[in-house]
Amino acid sequence: MYDLANVKLGVVCPMANEGEDGARFANAVLEQCIGFREIRFFAVLDNTTTDNSLALLRELEAKDPRVKVVWAPENRCIVDAYVRGYREALAYGADWILEIDAGFSHQPREIPQFFEAMRRGYYCVFGSRFMKSGGFGGGSLKRYLVSRGGTLLTNLMLGTKQTDMTSGFELFSRAALELVLGRGIHSRAHFFQTEIKVYCRKLRILEVPIHYSAPSPRLPGSAVDESFHHLWRLFKLRRADKL
Repeated sequence: MYDLANVKLGVVCPMANEGEDGARFANAVLEQCIGFREIRFFAVLDNTTTDNSLALLRELEAKDPRVKVVWAPENRCIVDAYVRGYREALAYGADWILEIDAGFSHQPREIPQFFEAMRRGYYCVFGSRFMKSGGFGGGSLKRYLVSRGGTLLTNLMLGTKQTDMTSGFELFSRAALELVLGRGIHSRAHFFQTEIKVYCRKLRILEVPIHYSAPSPRLPGSAVDESFHHLWRLFKLRRADKL
């Protein structure tokens, strides 16, 4: 069992147009992250932010040394925001890296179960909306079907065995995240979460139930097309024994 007092934790959380909820969410997350040697909450923002979120989060940063605002105007897509956060957390020296979506689509109160699982020696702990005791609410039927169907298709084609291959609520060991970044994340849209899980499939991993409340029903058709493209790419790599 790991002793949290010896662990540095980095939290990666891309944000955009959160308003006052940005600081409220950061505080709610930090309330659940107790007992660690050190902790840093990385709020990653870019040019998609057009309200006062950046100013409000910088006010919080000035008051709370655990909060680090990362302004990344060079980002071209949501994947860039996550990768920038990953690299910030690794540069900080984090032993564990927690990834969570802002806007309370992921529930901060469910964070401790990730830590408890990681303490038992897992390399990655993935949140699942579709396992027993999990839940998917507030989103469109299309988003549900894409997430559910994408999981089943990925398991069939790539030999993975997870119940949710598209969730973005997860905890990585440093070694696991370095493995992912070393392989390279090729997807530029929602499929990148699946791609990450495929790369981690041979590690000691565990799923825990989460309750998801989707903030937006919109899922562009181009993102679905991109998912099929990269799923086929990974399938060919598997067939060639290069995955």
